[in-house]
Amino acid sequence: MNTFQMTAKTLFGLEEVLAEELKNIGAQDIELLRRAVSFRGDQEMMYKANYMLRTAVKVLKPIATFRVRNEIQLYKSIQDILWTDYLTIDHTFAVEATTNSEYFTHSKYAALKVKDAIVDQFRDIYGKRPDIDTRHPDLRINIHISDRQCTVSLDSSGTPLGKRGYRKRQTFAPLSEVLAAGMILLSKWDQKSNFLDPMCGSGTIPIEAALIAKNIPPGFMRDFGFEKWNDFDEALWDKVRKEADSQEKAFEGKIQGFDIERSAVNIAKGNARIAGVDDLIFFRNTDFMDATTEIEPGTIVMNPPYGERLKEEDEIIPFYQDIGSHLKHHYQGWDAWILSGNIRAIKFVGLKPSRRIHLFNGPMECKFHKFEMYRGSKKAVKNPDMTSPKDKS
Repeated sequence: MNTFQMTAKTLFGLEEVLAEELKNIGAQDIELLRRAVSFRGDQEMMYKANYMLRTAVKVLKPIATFRVRNEIQLYKSIQDILWTDYLTIDHTFAVEATTNSEYFTHSKYAALKVKDAIVDQFRDIYGKRPDIDTRHPDLRINIHISDRQCTVSLDSSGTPLGKRGYRKRQTFAPLSEVLAAGMILLSKWDQKSNFLDPMCGSGTIPIEAALIAKNIPPGFMRDFGFEKWNDFDEALWDKVRKEADSQEKAFEGKIQGFDIERSAVNIAKGNARIAGVDDLIFFRNTDFMDATTEIEPGTIVMNPPYGERLKEEDEIIPFYQDIGSHLKHHYQGWDAWILSGNIRAIKFVGLKPSRRIHLFNGPMECKFHKFEMYRGSKKAVKNPDMTSPKDKS
């Protein structure tokens, strides 16, 4: 099969994780970009990328690149593309544009000019035009203008890949599925030992952990934009899915999710049931500050409140202090990862992070900190031959 260049979009801070995912599925010429990774592959690779990547937001297939400095040049360059190769008169389409250019300061206006050029081309050929559908189009067209460079791509994913399909209900400000999966992969959890999210909300982190542990493709519940393309190969698509589905594996560890809100636990259980991993996750309605777990140590990944609904000084600082104290006294031997958009409050956990990673939760800048909860002293862990004075004879 012919190979071509593609771009997988992701969230800030997850570029290296996505690059590793692409390497694992056989992509070639992988290159890190800002909030994206470029790679090369054939049609089968494009199908695999959509079905199997956990930290990609969308997979774009560039079809044209040119230089522009005004709307007239943009219109003419778009009309130079033979759109009947990608659309029929009965198809609907939508145009999304991002611009970082002194020549194009309004992305919506750039998208409008692209739409006009495509519509006018069809009207010139057929005397009528395809319709626009911004919500569920047959073809999504992506325009990226950086300075004078314009790249036109087809969005092979359709609906963003974070929309897995299992989260039918959610709590206030839920974590995106892509960010949740990225945090788990960043934690280097071995996917064999136990896993805990002590403030699980609608269950996104435990559910993503279960999908990762079982090696269940994240796209198994949804459809994709490329399924409506003119060159869609149904036999190849069936082959990709069957091969990916056959790689599911057993998981012997335990995954737990706690939340103080009973309604959140009910929502999380329902979402896990839809995802087909409810048998792997034990959800409990409890306050983390009162909770302990009897299972063997593993990995904790949590996304505690940032303070939007807590009084900044009166509640949020003691809240983070309590998190650190509870981890220290009740979760020895665990690796604890905490994501917080409250950069000041996370410093009050009172533990020294062994790793700090810069991420974004939506538009909010966050820090993802790793705390290693040693049994006994840190020195003793690093040097197991050390003994305390009372152990010496």
